[in-house]
Amino acid sequence: MNLKFEIAYDGSTFFGSQKQANKNTVEDELLKAFKNINIDTKIVLSGRTDRDVHATGQVFNSFIPDYWEDFSKLKEILNNKLSRAVKIKKISKVSDDFHSRFSAKKRVYRYIITSKPTTPFNDKFVTYVENIDEELLKSVIKEFIGVYDFKYFHKTGSKKENTKREIFDTKFYKYKDIYVLKFCANSYLRSQIRLMVGFLIAINNKKLTIEDLKKQLNCEENIFKTPISPNGLYLSRIFYK
Repeated sequence: MNLKFEIAYDGSTFFGSQKQANKNTVEDELLKAFKNINIDTKIVLSGRTDRDVHATGQVFNSFIPDYWEDFSKLKEILNNKLSRAVKIKKISKVSDDFHSRFSAKKRVYRYIITSKPTTPFNDKFVTYVENIDEELLKSVIKEFIGVYDFKYFHKTGSKKENTKREIFDTKFYKYKDIYVLKFCANSYLRSQIRLMVGFLIAINNKKLTIEDLKKQLNCEENIFKTPISPNGLYLSRIFYK
């Protein structure tokens, strides 16, 4: 049977989500847990996350023997086999044609910043920005909404023939003592969100302008090329309807 798994993980512990030769990844960790309870399967992630990028709502699907019909028990057993850096949140049965990547309709990422200096206890999970102009960021983040060619917003050397993407929605808001930059789209290019956030922070810091952003979005000039640190980025939710 085909099962859908919703998981969370601390990306600082892994070399990204997808399996790589001689490197510990989230996929490796999950496959080891399955093998430990004699389940030989493959994992299909909804999308890849890079090293140091976290997830609160990553999804994967796997075909599991039918006798594992008690999903709460399966979740408990797997979580006991996994390291503390990965947690299975929910397991549900889906149709055989469900594909966690290709069936996805929307993907939501959040990038977290703070104006308070970080500590050894949160430095891996939030990015420090000394001065945050809330009203400016609330306004500028909306510039990304729409269909654009993001060829100047993806990692150099990342081979993609089609670099057009549609951003359905964006939002900047404060939650307690942190600030959140939220993006919703069907899919993203590699490092796209980190480059977008980096550009926004450069505008916040008065190093670049909204006009600079519009030039880069319209592929007139490649002005900003350095992705912001991955530690504040979270894959937070996948929508399938």
